[in-house]
Amino acid sequence: MVPKFMMANGALVRVLIHTDVTKYLLFKAVDGSYVYKQGKVYKVPANDVEALKSPLMGLFEKRRARKFFIFVQNYEEEDAKTHEGMDLRTVTTKEVFDKFGLDANTIDFIGHSLALHRDDRFLSEPALDSVKRVKLYAESMARFQGGSPYIYPLYGLGELPQGFARLSAVYGGTYMLAKPECKVEFDEMGQVRGVTSEGETAKAKKVVCDPSYLPNKVKKVGKVVRAICFMSHPIPNTGDSDSVQIILPQKQLGRRSDMYVFCCSHSHNVAPKGKYIAFVSAEVETENPEAELEPGLALLGHVDEKIIDMYDMYEPVNDSSLDNCFISKSYDPTTHFETTVQDVLSMYTKITGKNLDLSVDLSAASAAEEE
Repeated sequence: MVPKFMMANGALVRVLIHTDVTKYLLFKAVDGSYVYKQGKVYKVPANDVEALKSPLMGLFEKRRARKFFIFVQNYEEEDAKTHEGMDLRTVTTKEVFDKFGLDANTIDFIGHSLALHRDDRFLSEPALDSVKRVKLYAESMARFQGGSPYIYPLYGLGELPQGFARLSAVYGGTYMLAKPECKVEFDEMGQVRGVTSEGETAKAKKVVCDPSYLPNKVKKVGKVVRAICFMSHPIPNTGDSDSVQIILPQKQLGRRSDMYVFCCSHSHNVAPKGKYIAFVSAEVETENPEAELEPGLALLGHVDEKIIDMYDMYEPVNDSSLDNCFISKSYDPTTHFETTVQDVLSMYTKITGKNLDLSVDLSAASAAEEE
């Protein structure tokens, strides 16, 4: 119920290829990626060619944006000739945008829809991260020559845990599902020793869990509000896309953080033909969370049925090296996996003491053919 698209060349796809889970999954490209500006949605341009066609920018701004995209596409960290005299580890993102003379609107959609930053703090941070993010977006776009850089599993995200469960079984893993009231047990030194449910204890040296299992080892960092909407039509003004992401940058809404719209349908086998499921999600910033979602809901057109979901976001505060408890962060409101997978990778490193090598052959994950 927290759907997220995957960047075609992103870290999660690399993890799935590295672990060989891709052989249990079928992906399909997502039709479109859009950005909200002054009450309307526009397709996100991801390279110099698309920048010249985009109605998001005026003529002169298009030329400046095109130069920026060419710089990003050519940028190689090890090749100083591609740096245009800037050290991106020290120069801020704002200084790079200023060098290309980009205006506030262009900075808005590049920062939030391509680099996928969730607020404007990135402008004062070193530019290397943002340039790498935009480059990843463009490379992912080129991967399937689709209308977006994203892919999504056929039959939905439930296929992911299923794929990993199969893989785990191959290596002798054991699953016990729907166990009620799991209690994490500790020894007198405060180290984890197992998990108890229904009077039985599964002994373990390490426990990996989400924040709900260890509420005294996490802190609340915010709240997410999400509207789940069932519709009988695609989202208007998205070229009748069967699957689409729309990012509403914070500045456009007068907010402190972005809002996200996710939509998919029968094309990914997650709904009957003619039905569409849209999610509008944001971090709660006021006393009236449902009203905060109005700008996103207004883009959907007629909604047959709507469910509002709200939950607190938590982060771990424990020292996993002392208690051997490895706790994930709660899901944020983003409609892509780029933030979650970083959390997973850092947990992997803490658990194993090793970094996961993600240099893999990306062609191992292919998109399903159109029927």
